[in-house]
Amino acid sequence: MKKFFNSLVFKLIVAVILGLLVGLFSNEGIISIIITIKSILGQIIIFAVPLIIIGFIAPSIAKLKSNASKLLGYAVLIAYLSSVGAALFSAFAGYNIIPKLSIINSSEGLKKLPELIFKLDIPPIMSVMSALALSILVGLATAWTKSDLVEKLLIQFQNIVLSIVEKVIIPILPIFILTTFASLSYEGSITSQLPIFIKVIVIVLIGHFIWLTVLYSIGGFISKENPINVIKKYGLAYLTAVGTMSSAATLPVALTCAKSCPELREDIVDFSIPLCANIHLCGSVLTEVFFVMTVSQVLYGELPKVSTMLIFIILLGIFAIGAPGVPGGTVMASLGLITGVLGFTEAGTALMLTIFALQDSFGTACNVTGDGAIALMLTGIANKKKL
Repeated sequence: MKKFFNSLVFKLIVAVILGLLVGLFSNEGIISIIITIKSILGQIIIFAVPLIIIGFIAPSIAKLKSNASKLLGYAVLIAYLSSVGAALFSAFAGYNIIPKLSIINSSEGLKKLPELIFKLDIPPIMSVMSALALSILVGLATAWTKSDLVEKLLIQFQNIVLSIVEKVIIPILPIFILTTFASLSYEGSITSQLPIFIKVIVIVLIGHFIWLTVLYSIGGFISKENPINVIKKYGLAYLTAVGTMSSAATLPVALTCAKSCPELREDIVDFSIPLCANIHLCGSVLTEVFFVMTVSQVLYGELPKVSTMLIFIILLGIFAIGAPGVPGGTVMASLGLITGVLGFTEAGTALMLTIFALQDSFGTACNVTGDGAIALMLTGIANKKKL
């Protein structure tokens, strides 16, 4: 229980509740202070976005060469296709379900926010797309030239960025969420939509199980093994992931579960499960796509265009491969896409971070359980090709 009270989820829940209450009972003077704090914290988060992109994507690409295996290409391709497939499935569901949720355009009839007390501009060092292009090119060039020194530098830079996320971004998130929800509550744009987000979380959970069914069905077809036997062994890993909200923290349990499956080759398990814990985030991607569409409808009154969502999904698959296996890793790595491709404002970003974090444990559980399906696919491929 003590661990839960110290968790990010509990802090965010408290921040949401306090933010709603503060916004309801605040006057114009108090709100002007709150939105000024929100603006400063938002500037810090946005400034860190290009650093996060470079720190997560470039070293992940550079490290691919170190896993010298013919199965590496299959594993990365399957993980990417699984994430993109889950995202497309989620987007298709979003375009068909979200318009039927009776979401009222919250941009009409809102109370006007007061002016900021002062404005502090902290521009990012580069644009989102520049950071992505730099990450891909540097990562690929490092792998091609086998530049061990640069690879080590990129890994160290990744640790530095991860430290910034853990010691700066994560601690200020509850305050940023509190101030954001206070401003949304003051405007009147969020209180009427809370039941919608509860429905959306339930819909996403159902989507997780549908996608896991798809993955294990494909795994069974490729391997000619009964996928249900593998699913049964993964119950403990699923529950552990729900508790830890981290693919990395769940890895020891996931390995134990996978090794207890006679349908999976042990050498494939040793290779694929640790790798997929970092590159296969189908549940998180499925969740993020449905949530960004919902937030867009709630705050901006419309769903993103199909062409915009396709670009977002294709790039999100790449970002997911580079995202760290820590709580909130996927949405943190893709903040640049949320702001750069979808054009979300600070309010949209904060709302997205909040609802994603509140269900992150179930997305992680889907990721971890889906790794067993990929191990099943790779077992079938390795046996057929005699690898």
